[in-house]
Amino acid sequence: MNLRSLFIPALCIGLAACATGGNRGYGYGPPPAGPSQNVRCYDCGVVERIETIYGNSSASGGGAVLGGIVGGVLGNQVGKGDGRKAATVVGAVGGAVAGHQIEKNVKSAPTYDVFLRMDDGRRIVINQRDLANVAPGDYVRVTNNRIVPLR
Repeated sequence: MNLRSLFIPALCIGLAACATGGNRGYGYGPPPAGPSQNVRCYDCGVVERIETIYGNSSASGGGAVLGGIVGGVLGNQVGKGDGRKAATVVGAVGGAVAGHQIEKNVKSAPTYDVFLRMDDGRRIVINQRDLANVAPGDYVRVTNNRIVPLR
């Protein structure tokens, strides 16, 4: 048997395997249903649900360092001689403790994931520190990655 007589059928089978059906776009199935022509506002949508995300209450130490520096500088402004030295030490220690606690409180504050169904059919999630007086079902606008109620 000739090698050429095996090559041509194999080439035809390989090319047939590469052929595709009709042009169906980038996805499979029909295009998503939803408003396409009657979009009221590109940046507007309805709040579907809100989830509270609790932060990590650990601190990196940056708050303590910064608080210690600020406390030491402020303590150094008080008194003269040994009194000034003592005030600097007390200010640094007090500032470090306060800075550590402030950092812990900021990191452990909850944030909110707000799930939105936009007017054009998109679904997005915005994470922010406050709810801006919104609840599920409210119509809102997204401005600078923040939710603004439209009432």
